[in-house]
Amino acid sequence: MSEVEIRIFTKDDMQKLGELYGAVTSKDNTVFWWVGEEDNWPNVFVAIENEQMIGKGQVGVISTIPPGGLQEHAHYIYFNLKTLPQREEDYPLYDLLYERLLNRAYELKETLPSSNRTIVGIGNQSTEEYNNNYFISKGFEYSKSLYTMRRDLCEKIEETVLAEPYRCLPETIDSEESIDEYLEIDMEIWPDAPIGYKQLMNRRNNSSWTAFIVREGATLVGSIMVWVDEDGDGAIEDLFVRYPWRKQGIAKYLLSQALTYLKVHGCASAELQVETANISALSLYHSVGFKEVSEEVRYHREL
Repeated sequence: MSEVEIRIFTKDDMQKLGELYGAVTSKDNTVFWWVGEEDNWPNVFVAIENEQMIGKGQVGVISTIPPGGLQEHAHYIYFNLKTLPQREEDYPLYDLLYERLLNRAYELKETLPSSNRTIVGIGNQSTEEYNNNYFISKGFEYSKSLYTMRRDLCEKIEETVLAEPYRCLPETIDSEESIDEYLEIDMEIWPDAPIGYKQLMNRRNNSSWTAFIVREGATLVGSIMVWVDEDGDGAIEDLFVRYPWRKQGIAKYLLSQALTYLKVHGCASAELQVETANISALSLYHSVGFKEVSEEVRYHREL
């Protein structure tokens, strides 16, 4: 291997990053994280060889258990490591980036509440065999699989009716009170992987972001997030209905509202992710026209 420089990403790397992104994503079904805003660049490491970006590693806190959370749940930090397609078997190159990612993960771990352990993970398409096998060689074990599901918005969207006494409105979740309310209920629904304040704010920064929220009186009983992604496609996330209000058609109603919203905003399709083992959710998504298009596998280990 020629001499390779590993360093933190800078603004001057944007063109090289675009070239790497184009090369990596020219292969179907590849998970590639974009670098985000400048305050995130200390979490992004690039491999430069002969003035070409041949690889990029990125690390980020995905979910944080707040103080007082159950001890069996863990904070999650994830890696994303990608190389040029012709270097996907170059494990010495992986090693150079992995070392920097791991060191940065330990630094991020120190910023998290010490009451809970920390897990480090990766998520790749099932077809990214060389990448997945590299992390397995580093002690990562299979965690779970998720389908990416897509729905063509040219197809008719079934109209559904929300029963009394429920009401549904799009909400911006921008006041301190509304943010606290949402985060508390999200923690109730996903105690092992809450969205957390930072991730919620990141979602809200997406184009045309909104949340449709169903209430009974003043009580939030269900919600769905929706936005337009950087490619102009619709993204749906964090669909939930609280336990006492399930099996009343609320989830299907929220999906119909999200799909209609995205169609009005010019999207040709909508995508979401669901765990492959979640049979009830798969049945719901199939019933409104979603189909599986790819499978992501996740691996993790203790940090």
